[in-house]
Amino acid sequence: MAGVAFLEERVLFSPDVPEAVNKLLQMAVAASHADKPLAEKYFQQAQQLDPACLQTYFALYKFYFYQGHLAEAEREALAALAESARQGGFPADYRQLAAESEQWDMYASDVCLFYLYSLKALGFIRLRLQLEDEARLVLAVLRQLDPLDRSGGSVIMHLAEALAEDAA
Repeated sequence: MAGVAFLEERVLFSPDVPEAVNKLLQMAVAASHADKPLAEKYFQQAQQLDPACLQTYFALYKFYFYQGHLAEAEREALAALAESARQGGFPADYRQLAAESEQWDMYASDVCLFYLYSLKALGFIRLRLQLEDEARLVLAVLRQLDPLDRSGGSVIMHLAEALAEDAA
């Protein structure tokens, strides 16, 4: 029966995730409902095992976000941006990247798309932190870098616009 529960909890990460990292991520997901400190430990161990594995950053910023630990989620989203930019060979700072956007094809690889998804996450996290101006800046850059909206950032952009209208 425990095997069935584990299978129900299984999350499909990228097929490129190393087996040992995937095992830790699966253990973290399985623990995330009942033992959040243990889940966090497994997520962190997965990231430490392979700091180049982008899925570990994704898992951590989502975990922290859903726990309401928004500062930690923001930290991990920024780390995800830095690592994906390192792997992609482009600037990690989204403001600099936007200023040089004609030099980069942000649809060229999974690493570039991961950067866009993480930028979307950063915008959403900053909205939740009530850093509306910073969130709008991130989302404006995302719109520039992702004009085809492959990251789905328009959903967060509409939310930001609605929040701004409510505040007015």
